[in-house]
Parts: sequence; structure tokens; C-alpha cells
Amino acid sequence: MGTQGGFAVEKQSQCKQSFRLLTVHRELLVARIKNIQCVLDNLVRSGFFCTEDAEIILRFSTKTDQVRKILELVQSKGEEVCQYFVHILHEAYDAFIDLRPWFEEIQYQPSEQIQSIPVINTDPVSKYCEKLRRELGQDTKFIISYAQREETLLDEMYTDTLMELVNDRNESQGYMDSLDELFSDNGVFNKDAETILILGDAGTGKSILLQKLQNLWSKREPSIPVKFFFKFRCRMFCVFKETDEISLKDLLFKYNCYPDKDPEDEVFKYLQRFPETVLFTFDGYDEIHSDFDLSSIPEVCSPDEKTHPLLLLMNLLGGKLLKGSKKVLTARTGTEIQNKVIRKKLILKGFSPESLRKYTTMHFKERTYQTLVLNQLEANPHLCSLCSIPLFCWIIFKCFEHFQSVYDNYQLTDLYVTITDVFLLMSEVFLSRLTNPSLLKKSSRCQSETFKSGRETLIAFGKLAHQGIEKTSFVFDQEEITSLRIAEKVMRLGFLRPIGHYDGCGNPTTFEFVHVTLQSFFTAFSLVADEDVGSKDILKFFTECEYRKARHFPKFPVMSCLRPSKPQDKDPFKNNEHFQFTNLFLCGLLSRTKVNLLEHLVSPKMLKKKREVLKSYLSDSVKSHLKNLPRFKSEQEGCKVHGMPNFIWMLRCIFETQSEEVGKLTAKGISADYIKLTYCNAYSADCSAFNFVLQHCRKQIGLDLDNNNINDYGVKQLQPCFSKLSVVRLCVNQVTDCGVEVLAKELVKTKIVKVLGLYKNQITDAGAQWVAKIIEECPSLRILKIGCNKITSKGGKLLACAIQKSKTIFDVGMWGNTIGDEGAIAFAEALRNHPSLTNLSLSANLISTEGGKSLAAALKENTSVNIFWLVQNELNDEVARCFAETVKVNTALTHLWLIDNKVTVEGAKILSQALLENKTLKEICLKGNLLSLEEEKAFTNEKRLFFN
Repeated sequence: MGTQGGFAVEKQSQCKQSFRLLTVHRELLVARIKNIQCVLDNLVRSGFFCTEDAEIILRFSTKTDQVRKILELVQSKGEEVCQYFVHILHEAYDAFIDLRPWFEEIQYQPSEQIQSIPVINTDPVSKYCEKLRRELGQDTKFIISYAQREETLLDEMYTDTLMELVNDRNESQGYMDSLDELFSDNGVFNKDAETILILGDAGTGKSILLQKLQNLWSKREPSIPVKFFFKFRCRMFCVFKETDEISLKDLLFKYNCYPDKDPEDEVFKYLQRFPETVLFTFDGYDEIHSDFDLSSIPEVCSPDEKTHPLLLLMNLLGGKLLKGSKKVLTARTGTEIQNKVIRKKLILKGFSPESLRKYTTMHFKERTYQTLVLNQLEANPHLCSLCSIPLFCWIIFKCFEHFQSVYDNYQLTDLYVTITDVFLLMSEVFLSRLTNPSLLKKSSRCQSETFKSGRETLIAFGKLAHQGIEKTSFVFDQEEITSLRIAEKVMRLGFLRPIGHYDGCGNPTTFEFVHVTLQSFFTAFSLVADEDVGSKDILKFFTECEYRKARHFPKFPVMSCLRPSKPQDKDPFKNNEHFQFTNLFLCGLLSRTKVNLLEHLVSPKMLKKKREVLKSYLSDSVKSHLKNLPRFKSEQEGCKVHGMPNFIWMLRCIFETQSEEVGKLTAKGISADYIKLTYCNAYSADCSAFNFVLQHCRKQIGLDLDNNNINDYGVKQLQPCFSKLSVVRLCVNQVTDCGVEVLAKELVKTKIVKVLGLYKNQITDAGAQWVAKIIEECPSLRILKIGCNKITSKGGKLLACAIQKSKTIFDVGMWGNTIGDEGAIAFAEALRNHPSLTNLSLSANLISTEGGKSLAAALKENTSVNIFWLVQNELNDEVARCFAETVKVNTALTHLWLIDNKVTVEGAKILSQALLENKTLKEICLKGNLLSLEEEKAFTNEKRLFFN
């Protein structure tokens, strides 16, 4: 009885509190309640209001008067109705967003009885959000299929790729661990901008990443903090004519998702009022092709005004429309957008070795297949490298599955040689669908027969692809397909897929190739097999990619505040990667290894003529290209040549030809002593191309591949050319202990390496042991950069011991490891009386008092070290006192950096006094220590003591 009485009192108190809330906060509620219909729908549905009550309220002409009448009727009907009315406002979250601060202020807690009465959100904005989620969930549930009849669940196959954050100068800022970090502040370099740019080569997973993002949002993933999600493919903007005009409302509702029951004005007003709740994704910015002079069209800042769709896109990305909304934009590497519109930037680099293993186990469900595939991948580094590109991996695995189902004992390694082979196999799989599978089982596989029987199909698709590439068009209408007599049966093979939403009605009247690389492949096939294409015409796309043109990248067009001062191209969106892939496939198709296949499809005379033209062009262009590469001379490294991304494409083409003659010619043309290929977006598969050329060099050469995506597979492919390399730089390349082991075993054979760069990789103590072996056994080694790895005191001691034995090492960079005091003490022993070590960095290594004191003591007996960095450690005044004693006696040291440590004004005084006895030391830098600005000013007379 007492318990029931207490509950009744509590209930009565809560109800009275609700009644009082409506009285005290009446004017606030009148001002902030906008959605009358949602309130009435729930009050009538629950039985607290009758139909006549609702009709009376709706007779009032203004919303404020309607709210006042609702409050009057609610309070007249008693405490429980008051409580339920407040509960409606709380539960219909989206409908009454303005009341969220109020609910936090009153610390609202509904009673159990009121919670049992349902609240249904009839708000049109909320209903539209649900429709968006539902449609996006349906659209993204399955991965884009290999053939139109196949379906693969996204959740069962999606694997994260390497996502590297870069700053406004494209310098690495580390890697994102997951998509959850996409909208975090990590990596933001322009807080005023709203667009996140995702770059990557064709096939590295840009579209699938957006699909995963869209799918997560449809499932209410909390890490995507938006209410509305609009997805667009930039290809759709190619369909519009120059005279077409649409408004922002048209773009959102007609070309994406239309609200039910025509409440578009209410939804659109909400979007305008709360733009921060909106996320746009625009996939494939580089695939826009425009001959329009957009500069002649006035800018539009009004969301209601109509303008050309491309200008609408530009205004959205630049923040002229729906300012405050979030945008994610993808583009192929080489498409540059001015940093003023970019909030953060990341580059997709395909699968890491770990991701590839994960993807393999997801793709092949049976354990026996998983083991078979993984073993064959590990046995073939080039195949692994091709599979690090998700698109190529998907094709290779699908081809393997197909041939395994048709032929007995088919090996994955049978798929390996070049990218052209991969796409030929893909085409063979598609074409084999025209043949009865049971007949294939009874016969041995004959690739040439499959292509011969499908020649007309290949020619038709080749012409379609060729027409599109010439116009930089990736979308085809039914009329173009019909004109080439591509039958419906052939359409179902899988080369093309229908796409909707481009006409504003969702009709599948337009088509595209499964991927832009497949369109490039068919274009190359057309250049080879089409008798109407002359032998010299096969080179037409090479001229689009020549160095003098390739060095100019497209800039973000249109708006005056973003437009380049001097337009460099008629088409501001132009990207030439599809031309590059066409050239690559052309080289592969016209290689000697493909003659036996193509002579069944092309007249031998024409094939021979086209092969000769290509070979002659490659020979001439190699010579001129190498001659025109930027060069500069260095006293230590001789003549350096700086290769550009276009040089990488040239090497890829040479490798695709599989012509040893062209490879030797290229090697002969490299007169420089040092090739610098940093920030060229080189992948592990490219190392086969590097090796194809560099193994023919007749002299020692330096190779700088810093800041690419080489990883362990790339290191394995470079094995044959390590005997030529005196400089090996692989910094920021995802190299692990496995890659270092391969590297060490090769370098100690020839012992010619002088410079070894492994900064910012994933090397642990196990890898440090192999690096120590290189130091000990390579007497020419002078420079070692191995900072920002995962080396602890164990690995630090191994390296220090090896350095102690070396008589030639000059410069050691260990910044950003965790060797601690134990490692520092080992390095102190290495320093003592070392004959050659001049530069040493042990910055950011968790070194504290004991380690610091040992290093200072060792320096007393050292006469070689000039520059010593101990930045970002934990060195205090006691260590400063020891270094002061060193400064008094060491005349070799010129630069001592103790930035970001724990030295106070007392330690600074001791060091300042020591400088009076040393005339050779040029600087001691104490920036970021425990001194106030006033304390720092006391040392202004000592010019060699720096605090900034």
C-alpha cells in the first residue's frame, strides 16, 4: 500500500510538473513549435483529442494562434494530457528540433506510463529522411556485380583500403584507421572549407568507399552525423545540354529522391535552415567533360534560381549554396582542386598485404580455396601487387573462380603476366557466356577460339568505347548502342550496365562500361583490330599524354574566386588517366606475346605494321622524354633526374610491351646517377616496370621512391635491380619487417649501398636486426634514415651496436621510435670515439634522465658529431647540466637541439654559462621547454641560445 501510494504521489508530481511547464514556458513553446500537424495527429490517435478539437485549432490562421489554442485545450483536459503533449515534443525529435535545448534545460524524464503511449512522427521532414535511408540502403546493399545476374552483399565483401591523409602540400599525415575518422578534425588543413577530397588511381576503391559510407548512414551509423544524404555520380552532369537549367531543389528531389505526398517545400525549407545536417557525395569529378563556357554564366547563390547543372555543382562545392553542408568528392589522381575549397584530403592506395589477405578469405568462403589462393599469391610478388588494386584483384579472383568451375586444376598463377592479360581474361570470361558451359567442360581451354568466335562482339564494344574516349564521354544512350548493332543478348554479357537517375526520371536509358579501365581496354582493342584505324592513328592518345601537356593539371573551374587567372585548357575538368590506360593496353595488345592471339582477329600484315609504328614511337619518345626530365646536380649524389608521374606511365607502357629491346634502350638513355620518383603515386606493381628497365643499367644508380605505395611486394619485385642501386630510398611506403629482410639479403650481396632510407614505415625490432646486418656488412653505407618506425630499446641496441662497428656511417636518423633510456645508453657507447658519425637524431624516443646523461658523457669523448638532435624527449635540468659539461670540452659539436623537453630556466642558465667556454658551437635550441616568455628574455644577449 505504501509503495503504491508513493508511485501515485510521484506520478501526480510529474503530471503537475508538466502542467506547470506549459504555463511557465508558454511563450517559448508558442515561438518554437512549428509542426502543428504532428502534434494533432498524435493527440487524436491517442484519444486525447477528438476530430472536432483538431478542426477548431486548424481554423486559426496563424501557427502561433494554433499553438496557443492547443495549449489551452491540453491544459483544460488534465494533467495526463499535458504530460503526453510534452512527450510528443520530445519523441518526435526531428519535428521539433528547436526544442532540444529546452529539453536539456528542464532535464526531461518521462514517466513509465506516458512512455507506454506511442508517438508517431508524421513530420514530412522526418518521413523524407526515412525514405532517403530506405532507398540508399536498397541501392547500396549489393556491390556492383561482375555480371548483371550476380549479386554480392556489401557487408560480406567490403574491405578497408589504405587511406592516407595528406596536407595542402600533399605531404603524408599518416593513415586513417577506419571510415569513422572521415569527418573528424584529424587531417583538416582548411577549417573554412566544406569539401573532403578523396583521390586515387582507377580501381583503388573510391566508389566502393562511398558506397560503404552511404550504406552505413542508411543503417543509422552514428559516426556519420547528418540527417540527409544525397549521392551523385559526376558522370550525370555530362548528360545535360548547354541550354539546360535546373534549381537546387530540382537536383535534390528530381535527380535523387522525391518526397512523398508533395511536401517538398517544407523539406526544402528545412534543408536551407539547417544545411549542417546535409551530406553530399559526388563520385568521379574527373569524369565530367564539358565544352561549355561556364565563365559566361552568372554565379548563382539563390537556392531557388535555376542555372546550368555544372555551375550548380561548382556553387555547392565552393559553399555558395547550402553553406555549412558537408561534401565528399572523389577524383582520380592528377585532378587538382584548389585548396581553398578543400577541408581535408586523403589518397586511397589500395589493399595493404593484411587487407589483401582479409579480402581473399572473404571472397573465397571455402578454407581449401583460401589456402590455395594465398599460397599462390605469396609465391608470385607481381600477382600480389596487381591484387593490391581492388579492381584488378576482383577481376583476377572472378576469373580464377570461373576457370576453376570450368577446367580442372586451373592455377591462379596462370593468370599472371601484365594488366593486359588480366583484362583479356576478363573478356574471355564474359565471352564464354555465349558458349554452352557443358561443352567447355569437355574440351581444353582455347583462348584464341573464344576470341575468334566473339570477334564481332569485341569490335562493336571497341567502337563504342573508342567513340566515348575520343569525346571523354563515359555515358552512352540507347541510340549509340543500337547504331553499332549491339544486341540485347550481348548486352547481358556484363561489359555494359544500365544506369538510372541521369534523365531525372530514373529510367535505364543510359549505359556505361563496368569500369573506365574496361572502356580504355576496348578502346585499345579497337585501335588494334579496327581496319578503319590506320597504323599511325593508333598513337592519337599518346599525344594527349605527352610530358609538356601532362605537367599542367586541371584546376577547380568556374567561380571568380576560384577560377585560375589564366585558363590552361578549354575543358577545366580534363584528366588524362583514361588516355594513359588506353596507351597501356595498346602496348600490351601489340606486344610480341599477344601476336598468336591477335592474328586470329586482325590481318597479320596490319598487325605487324601497327606493332612497328608503336615500337618506333616508344623508342623515339623514350629518348626525348628522358632528355627533357628536370635535372640538377648534387656534390654527393652526382646528376639527379626528377621523374614525373608521366614517367611512371611510360615505364608501365614499356613493361607492358614485354620488349627487352625497349627496356635496354630506356636503361641506356638514363645518363643520370640518381632517379628521383617521389610523390609519383607509384604502386608495388610498378616495381616490376622499374626492375624491367633498371636491371639493364650498366652503372651504379640511386633510386628514390619516397612517399609512394611500394610495400613488401614491391621490394620483392625490385630484387634483381638492387645489385645496381647505390641509393635505396623507400621512406613512407608501408614496408614491414618482411620487406626489410628481402632488402637486407640482397644489399649485403653486392655491398654497394651508400644511402638507405626507410623512414616512416612499419619496421619493428625484427626488421631492425636486418638493418643492423646491412650496417655491419655494407662498408659503403654512409646515410641511414629509419625514424618513425616501431623500434623499441631491443632494436635500438642492435642498431647502436652495428653503428659502433661501422667505420663509414655518417648520418643516422632515428627520429620517432621508442628506444628509451636503454637504447640511448647503447647509442652512447656507439658515439664514444666514433670515427665518422657526424649527424645523429634520437628525437622523440622516450629518452629521459639516465639516457640523456649517458649520451652527454659519451659526447665528451667524441670528435666527429657535428649535429645532434634530441627533440621531444624528457630531458630535464640534470641532463642539461651534463650537456653543459660536454659543451665545455667538445669542440666538434656545432648544433645541439633540445627542443620540447623539460629544461627550466636553471638548466638554461647552466648551458648559457657553458657557451662562454666554447667558441665553435653555433646553436643550442631550447624552444618548447619549461621557460616563461619573461625567463627567455633574460638570455637575449646569448645569441647562440635559441628559444624560437
